[in-house]
Amino acid sequence: MSEDQFVQLLESLLQPDTERVKAATATLNKEYYTSPTALGYLLHILTSNQNVQIKQLAAVESRKLVHKHWAAIPAEQRSQIRSRLLEHTLEENTTLIRHASARVVSAIAQLDLQNNEWPDLPGILQQGATAESARQREVAVYILFTLLEVASEMFMDNASDMLSLFNRTIQDPESTEVRINTMLAIAQLALCIDTDEDPQSLRLLQQALPNMVAVLKKAVDDGDEDHAMQAFEVFQTLLAGNPALLNQNFKNMVQFMLGIATDMDVSDDSRVQAISFLMQCVKFRRLKIQGLRVGEEITIRALQIVPELGDLTGDEEDLSPARSALGLLDILANSLPPSQVVVPLLKAIGPYVTSQEPDKRRAGILALGMCVEGAPDFISTQLKEILPMVLHLLNDQDAKVRSAALNGVARLADDLAEDMGKEHAQLIPALVRNFDLAFSQLHGPGGETNLDIVRQSCNAVDSLIEGLAKEDAAKYVPELVPRISRLFEHEEFKVKAAAIAAVGSIAAASGEAFLPYYEQTMSALGKNISIKDSQDELDLRATTCDSIGEIATAVGAKPFQPYVQGLLVASEEALHLDHPRLKETSYILWSGIAKVYGEGFEPYLPGVVKGLLECLKQDEDELNVESGEEAKDLLGTEVIIAGKKVKVASADDEDADEIINGDDDDDEWDDLETATAFAMEKEIAVEVIGDVLASTKSKYLPFFKSTVETVLPLMEHPYEGVRKTSITTLWRAYAMLWELAEQNGMEKWKPGLPLQVQPTSELNELGTLVMSGTLAVWQEEEDRSLRRFKRLLRTRLEHYLTSANHHFFFGKISQAFGLEADSTRGTVTDINRSLAATLKLCGPAVLMKGNEAVVGQIKDQVLAVLNKVHPCQQDPGDEDELADALDESSEYDWLVIETAMEVVTCIAAALGGTFTQGWKEFEKPILKYASSQESTERSCAVGTIAECIGNMGAAVTPHTEGLMRVLLRRMGDEDPETKSNAVYGTGLLCEKSENDKEILSNYGTILGKLEPLLHNGQAARLLDNSAGCVSRMITKHKNQVPLQEVLPSLMELLPLREDYEENEPIFRMIVQLYQSGDQTMRQLTPQLKPILPKVLGSPQEQLDDETRQQVTELARYLESK
Repeated sequence: MSEDQFVQLLESLLQPDTERVKAATATLNKEYYTSPTALGYLLHILTSNQNVQIKQLAAVESRKLVHKHWAAIPAEQRSQIRSRLLEHTLEENTTLIRHASARVVSAIAQLDLQNNEWPDLPGILQQGATAESARQREVAVYILFTLLEVASEMFMDNASDMLSLFNRTIQDPESTEVRINTMLAIAQLALCIDTDEDPQSLRLLQQALPNMVAVLKKAVDDGDEDHAMQAFEVFQTLLAGNPALLNQNFKNMVQFMLGIATDMDVSDDSRVQAISFLMQCVKFRRLKIQGLRVGEEITIRALQIVPELGDLTGDEEDLSPARSALGLLDILANSLPPSQVVVPLLKAIGPYVTSQEPDKRRAGILALGMCVEGAPDFISTQLKEILPMVLHLLNDQDAKVRSAALNGVARLADDLAEDMGKEHAQLIPALVRNFDLAFSQLHGPGGETNLDIVRQSCNAVDSLIEGLAKEDAAKYVPELVPRISRLFEHEEFKVKAAAIAAVGSIAAASGEAFLPYYEQTMSALGKNISIKDSQDELDLRATTCDSIGEIATAVGAKPFQPYVQGLLVASEEALHLDHPRLKETSYILWSGIAKVYGEGFEPYLPGVVKGLLECLKQDEDELNVESGEEAKDLLGTEVIIAGKKVKVASADDEDADEIINGDDDDDEWDDLETATAFAMEKEIAVEVIGDVLASTKSKYLPFFKSTVETVLPLMEHPYEGVRKTSITTLWRAYAMLWELAEQNGMEKWKPGLPLQVQPTSELNELGTLVMSGTLAVWQEEEDRSLRRFKRLLRTRLEHYLTSANHHFFFGKISQAFGLEADSTRGTVTDINRSLAATLKLCGPAVLMKGNEAVVGQIKDQVLAVLNKVHPCQQDPGDEDELADALDESSEYDWLVIETAMEVVTCIAAALGGTFTQGWKEFEKPILKYASSQESTERSCAVGTIAECIGNMGAAVTPHTEGLMRVLLRRMGDEDPETKSNAVYGTGLLCEKSENDKEILSNYGTILGKLEPLLHNGQAARLLDNSAGCVSRMITKHKNQVPLQEVLPSLMELLPLREDYEENEPIFRMIVQLYQSGDQTMRQLTPQLKPILPKVLGSPQEQLDDETRQQVTELARYLESK
């Protein structure tokens, strides 16, 4: 073969002729690339050919062949090639070719240095980095950077020398390229250095930081977008990859980025990147942000950006500073305590919502809406102040402000459904007015804005109606359904979808009140269940599927029966239409129908289970990512990207800075987005399996074994959503099997270990498997999204940082890794919930793994959470003293702790009297929360204390004095919920403890604190718990309570309004008083008689079965007198 023929084949690869390219590729692969001669040709072409595209292609192809053929080239020839290649690289005029050639040098050097060849290269490069020629300095530093990518371990012994060099080149007085290349090299080196073991290198890295900031600042000031983007992304790499580097100057970096973000003279791209950096700071270093107390400043500065929002009718994916600022507010609210985000935001938006400028009014309500999800509990306490503002903006003269207010209503209702639902009398009419006004002006000026208001009105109704009581929702059905269903035939798909979703929610909320509109609605929606000719049609079909599931729940089994078969057939077809959301809504439809029909769903189980298990068995191992030669260390292995196992493939001609024809980076990242959708589909499928088996019970048994075998491995799935739903579903399966065993004669569980009731062998086997998997995840669960992110950084996918679309990299990777508000704290929270629920239903058998009790392992995990030292609660690189100083929690952080306390109460229920030793270990952290400055924490902790007292029974006696002190103090708490829980706990302590001396010595104090609570005017639950407390005190020590004073007040509190569980001690006490012939009680019979029918009536959950029997017998007895 001749070099000329070889060049001709390369030229063929550049032609716009697919067949010619295929033929040339086949010839090259079969006849040339199998020989070392091909590598020699390619390297000669790279250093001598005049065609830029040919040279670039030669660089790409030669890199692929270096590891295969370099060693086979004669030593003398290799020496000549090294010299010629290095000289060519240093002298090449075209940046793209210089970089491509530098990577070939690195590929060769990686092999040579391992074999002690080319030993003078590092020295040559270090000399070149300080040469007089700027071109030589630029190329030398770039080659050092590429060497660090492929062979960083060879430089670790002299890392400090390298950093000393880089501290000089980062200040290059002439060349921006030298400074930028130095930043890339420093970032690569920083990813590999163990700063704990190498403090000198850490010090040098920190010395370089101010100069790196200066490089970024100059690029931003000069409007040099390409270099600015590279510099921004270097800082993002350092933030995620080596947090110790930024610790010393972290606050200054935050301030610097805030300055760029809010500077309207800076380009939008740079501002977006600065905001992106702040997002990652909050995500990766939330404890650092919290400890430095810069959350408030970031919040206020982000709010200042939002008025720039402009027209919202464009592509929702388009990034702008204002859209990014809203995303930043979302992450802030999810990650930091309300005091640092929501409190200052609420103070700041007042002038915004009353401003004369519509953009500021819109900004205020949009900013508030972005924070609701992260702090719903706190915002619920502020609704009295928020609601008038929202109502005012719903009537704003500017249409875009009204649209934003409607969006605000939807966001508030999404997370505060019941609280917002109570305000329906004000909100629903306002939504209808907006709908009608906009609908009447659709064809006039501002039609697009009015169409958006119509859609937002539907969205607001969709969210709000679900929080209404059924009888309240029913009132609005005649007003809302005919009005909104007019949009079912609208030409705009998004409008149709919003209307269909709203009607589904109206049906679900109103129940049988929807029946008059049922047939007409199903007739209209039926047209959509088979459409599939476009992406818009598939989206609409998915929304329709969702809505029909809600309608089925509303109307019930009999009216819905004619539609079941057709819907299931259509939903099975939907699984093969390559539309992730349609698949998910099909699964959710199956769940809804299964809940409606229960065991009557049996005929459809074979097809449904088959579809769900096929989803879970989908192979996730085949997605390849072309990562370039820089990922050679991972070739043939797998990394985790976006919840997917991704096989790393070898380099090819799609390296981003070496692409001949400008391929779009979006194409490569489409695979990552598909991976995310793939995992999310499995998450939904696993959850639906739990719904279906819980609904169909014994009818699911034929599929039980195959389901467990399929779901069990998913407990270790890399995607958080799949992990946590798998654990939840398996515990639901265990609970269902337990329920069936009890129905088949197994005795009900009894508290305590060793077990007094032995579960079946099937339960033992399943429990062992699920508990083993749960403990494995629970013990190791941390922020895996960060770990995956860092792992990908270490694969050195540098071409995204140096490509023409380098600014695209971090936005996409952050999206693919779910770095917005997501965190694996959610997995631990769900484990806590699942374990607590299963303990409550199945008792102490859950605490066994085979013949081994795992109470100690569970206790260790719960204590780690309560003490805020669980891996899921930690940030990388945070100083211990800083973490210890953080007394506040974000609401998401608190949820992990709150659910851990649920586990404590349920362990106490499962162990009963034997829990007294366990309480000694949990007591300290729980009592600490009982004295917290945060009312939510005090309320939860005191409620946990109360439940544990009740579950321990008489075994609480040794702890009486300490618990009595805490409860008496909290009976005077300013927070009604905390006070209510304290009253409840005090009553239980009086009832259960056998330390009569301590109890009786405090009776007077307790009654004194209860006396003002036994009168109307207090919160309903506090009144109910006060009635229960005094009833328990009377039952235990009747002679120590002044019945003539207390009982009349007690009668005034009946029937209970909210906490129906307290009916049990109240009526147990009343029955006992009648049985003992108590005269005070008998004198109150006229007041008691009219109460009893109310208690025996609806709602049925007022009384448990045993108490209902007692009350029924009491009513008969009193009627007979």
